[in-house]
Amino acid sequence: MSLFSRAADRARKTNPEPSIRRSDAEWEAMLTPDQFYVTRKHGTERAFSHPLNTEKRQGTYACVCCGTPLFVSSAKFDSGTGWPSFFAPVKEEAVAEYTDRSFFMTRTETRCATCDAHLGHVFPDGPAPTGLRYCMNGTALTFEADEG
Repeated sequence: MSLFSRAADRARKTNPEPSIRRSDAEWEAMLTPDQFYVTRKHGTERAFSHPLNTEKRQGTYACVCCGTPLFVSSAKFDSGTGWPSFFAPVKEEAVAEYTDRSFFMTRTETRCATCDAHLGHVFPDGPAPTGLRYCMNGTALTFEADEG
C-alpha cells in the first residue's frame, strides 16, 4: 500500500464529534483575528511567517483554541515548506482528518479532535517512521517549552 493510499484511508476514518463547541461569535471573542481566520475559517498563514516554524526547544505544541496537546518537539522536523511540520501527533486521537477538495485538488485536512479547529494538512511525503508530514499553521498552535 502506498503512503498516499495510507493517508487517504486515514482520512476516511470516522472522527468523533468534537467535545468543545462554540459559536463563531464566541470563538471570535476568544481569538486574535489571525487565529480566528486560520482555525475557524480554514485559512492558511503565509509560509515562513510564524515563529513556531523555527522553534527548536523541546516542548509541546497545543491547540490555540482549546489547549489540547497535539504534537511534541521530538516529532518535529524542518520540511523546508515554511510551516511547522511533524511526522506524528502526540496521540492519533488528538487530530481528526478530513478529505479537503478545495483549490481543485484532494488533500487531507487536519483538525483538533477536541474543538474542530483547522490546523493544516497531512501529506504522504514525510520522514520515517511514519512517512507523513503534518504541515501545521503556527497560528493554530501554542508552544510550551519543557522545564529543565
